[in-house]
Amino acid sequence: MDWIPSISSREKGKKTIAEDIYYYGAFKIMSPFYLQNDAQACYYIMNPGGGYVDGDTYGMDIQLSKQAELLLTTQSATKIYKTPNTPVIQEINITLKEGSLLEYLPDPIIGYKDSRYKQNTVVHMDKGSYYIATDIVTPGWDSEGNLFSYNLLDLKTEIHLDGKIVALDHIRLSPDSQKIIDVGFLEGYTHFGTMLVVGEKADHDFCLRLHEAMEANDLKCKFGLSMLSVPGFTLRVLGLSTQDVERVFNICHTIIRKEWFGRPAIFLRKY
Repeated sequence: MDWIPSISSREKGKKTIAEDIYYYGAFKIMSPFYLQNDAQACYYIMNPGGGYVDGDTYGMDIQLSKQAELLLTTQSATKIYKTPNTPVIQEINITLKEGSLLEYLPDPIIGYKDSRYKQNTVVHMDKGSYYIATDIVTPGWDSEGNLFSYNLLDLKTEIHLDGKIVALDHIRLSPDSQKIIDVGFLEGYTHFGTMLVVGEKADHDFCLRLHEAMEANDLKCKFGLSMLSVPGFTLRVLGLSTQDVERVFNICHTIIRKEWFGRPAIFLRKY
């Protein structure tokens, strides 16, 4: 198994610093940087190998102490190549202590022809912490330009708050056995996105304002916002391009950063 951090972060003075970083194998992490001289640490995860291949297993362990704030993203898309024998597996374990904030904004997942990918994320939160995460699934790629030629993309997220499970999100796309493009699945769209947010400020009134903000924009996609049993929500987006889905996420994320944390919008330029 290839491992990327144990990013164990804590607050020091007015900044979040890495208390412990460890990685092994092809999965690596770059040095931290701070946007607009902010206190929040930002890291890029990278895979120098260019993508994931048959039998790869990756693990990621993120631990934030009290008041620590971390923005985590990837250097490029998660590319899953042909897996004739064993699917690629990625295990993500996240621990957020009271008052901490994690914004996890990876690039899209691209399943190449005959690929299989399973992603399992388990989040343990203390009361008063904040978790903001996105996932975008593309229609994949093959040399003949066919869509949905991958075999399986399986994404599962569990969120625990103060030791109790409060959200279970499971997306399983299997073009061999499902009519992905039809009604009941992607409804004629090609790209699928999920934003999961848990935090005390994500109450009913805030979710209503988010919904109104999205409706006020000329969005070339479908979206739906559902509240969780605790303060938080799940946002689903169907679009015809990565940019369509990202635009919806950017609207919501910008409002969250401004109203909750007094921070400006971000643009994580990677090209």
